[in-house]
Amino acid sequence: MDTVTSMVGEKPVVIFSKSTCCLSHSVTSLMRSFGANPIVYELDKIANGSQIESELLQMGCKPSVPAVFIGQQFRGGSKKIMSLHVRNELVPMLKEAGAIWI
Repeated sequence: MDTVTSMVGEKPVVIFSKSTCCLSHSVTSLMRSFGANPIVYELDKIANGSQIESELLQMGCKPSVPAVFIGQQFRGGSKKIMSLHVRNELVPMLKEAGAIWI
């Protein structure tokens, strides 16, 4: 889990994704629609992607992508992020993490 922890670092929003995953694309687009600029790691495009995917599964990310971290905390996959959005909890979370300012 050290690799994931270091990749999340001090970044406000990090999304672990795969280039072929439509849900990952949708979550990334949602974040950008609020003005956030997430760091997106495409696990199928980076050298240690399978190792990172294993770490995400160990952390409880099922399925492994998309895995969304806001404020260095794992916040969930697509269902959880959409649920936060519907409950009007996502924008305040993004503000608190410093990902957006308005």
